Amino acid sequence: MDVRVRIGLNLQNLRRERNISQEELAHRAKIHPTYLSGVERGRRNPTVVVLQRIAISLGADIQDLVATGDNREEGVGLKRGER
Repeated sequence: MDVRVRIGLNLQNLRRERNISQEELAHRAKIHPTYLSGVERGRRNPTVVVLQRIAISLGADIQDLVATGDNREEGVGLKRGER
């Protein structure tokens, strides 16, 4: 799977798990909602700085955004302290 698609799916899953809208997350991460939508759809190639801001805004680690499906099942993607 393309890494951009994987990041987008992980991002979308984490955002939905936390019941945060795209607009709210974009505001928290200080990025445009249209850009965030493009990242979620795997159409944008975000920098590591943007990924870090998104991860922090989700209360996650940057590795949670790039994790493969196997890693997500092992607890990656949980809020800090839940592992």
